[in-house]
Amino acid sequence: MPRYSRNCLPVILLACWVCGVAASPAERLGEAVRFQTISYQDTGQIVYTRFEAFQRYLRDSFPLVFSKLEVETVNEYSLLLRWTGSNAALAPVLFTAHMDVVPVEPGTEKDWQHPPFAGVVADGRIYGRGTLDDKVGVMGLLEAIEQLLADGFSPQRTLVFAFGHDEEIGGTSGAAALAARMRELGLHFDWMVDEGGMLVSDNPILQDKTMAMVNIAEKGYLTLILEATGEGGHSSNPPEVSTIGRLSNALARIEAKPFPPQLTGPVVAMFEALAPHVGQPQRIVFENLWITDGLVARMMAGERSTTPFVRTTTALTMFNAGVKENVVPQRAEARVNFRLLPGDSPDMVVDYITEVVDDPLVNVRYEEWDNLPGVADYGSGGFLVIKSAVESVYPDAVVVPSLLTATTDTRHYVDLVDNQYRFHGVEMATSQATSIHGTDEYVGVASYEKSIDIARKMIELAAR
Repeated sequence: MPRYSRNCLPVILLACWVCGVAASPAERLGEAVRFQTISYQDTGQIVYTRFEAFQRYLRDSFPLVFSKLEVETVNEYSLLLRWTGSNAALAPVLFTAHMDVVPVEPGTEKDWQHPPFAGVVADGRIYGRGTLDDKVGVMGLLEAIEQLLADGFSPQRTLVFAFGHDEEIGGTSGAAALAARMRELGLHFDWMVDEGGMLVSDNPILQDKTMAMVNIAEKGYLTLILEATGEGGHSSNPPEVSTIGRLSNALARIEAKPFPPQLTGPVVAMFEALAPHVGQPQRIVFENLWITDGLVARMMAGERSTTPFVRTTTALTMFNAGVKENVVPQRAEARVNFRLLPGDSPDMVVDYITEVVDDPLVNVRYEEWDNLPGVADYGSGGFLVIKSAVESVYPDAVVVPSLLTATTDTRHYVDLVDNQYRFHGVEMATSQATSIHGTDEYVGVASYEKSIDIARKMIELAAR
């Protein structure tokens, strides 16, 4: 390979970009970020031509993938790719990710080191919206498949790759349509892996070791709509209790009475897997959770970063009331979002909140969030494939089952898959997690390249 001077390198990279061929996986991910495939809650704001342009970019960037695999566009904007195996007796495996990203909160653009959709590669990092959630998953899988095809790899087991276009607003047009198409094709999967889990480089429990968190379950999703109605009128003659005041009091009571902390199966499994790798006194605590579980749950509930692992969380997210500053509104509405621990149900949450609010003039309703995924097997099958793939790239990593405290598209595939996992193989510091859906989202170049290696190994092992 010829050597180039440092002054020549920007010219070469620019030439590659102009020609439509990015110079490296990092540059290709940066280019992917520039397609503003944003999912808005108001779907009328979504610019679908950006999704079409992004898919054209994928086809140009991964020619072997799109020429050798069976490729379908589902419901106009989602992608389904099938790599047929040589042994039809083996149940297929499913890999998923999503192409859409969340918006950048207006007014926060100036807080980014680089513009959120510029896809800048600098200082050993790739910056931009989607570098962690979840264009990193789409691009990493496609990079891995392209490499394997170039090497002449041929799977024994059929592999399916599904990339939805609206995960950030529930996946009802993307993953749901992909799942419907899979049912038409008669597909049923041994296991699947979606976004979620990652490698944590600075976990305080493990000194000088990286922890790979493979999510074997995820939390449920529920939004309650609280509505207060009452007398309105001119602000010069207000009622004793306004609708805003009544609803505000209800919300204050809800926030003051969080759900009690508890250890569920996936978190217990995580601590049991960590026990052999930690010193005292943590080891004795983790090895005797049948006695210490209450203590551990209360300690985790005391920290913002760990409380989602042990509590059905409560988040006040929206409040709407009033049309004019001198008019007392007759109606006030708020939305409260809950992320449910495995085992907690929407009915249980509604009963608890209704009791806490204790006001018959505040109505509570909700829209059902169906198909809550169960807890996957972490003693065999897909978990061991993921574990082996991680250890092939990070030999010293401690791989543990864990709980995803958010939600994914996996709920749309519940009836199609025996076991569902969540892991994309990116290594990051715990502080970096706040950039997901936030400001200054980025992934390290070395971390991204290693995640491609993990994806490649997962595909190789899954295909056997």
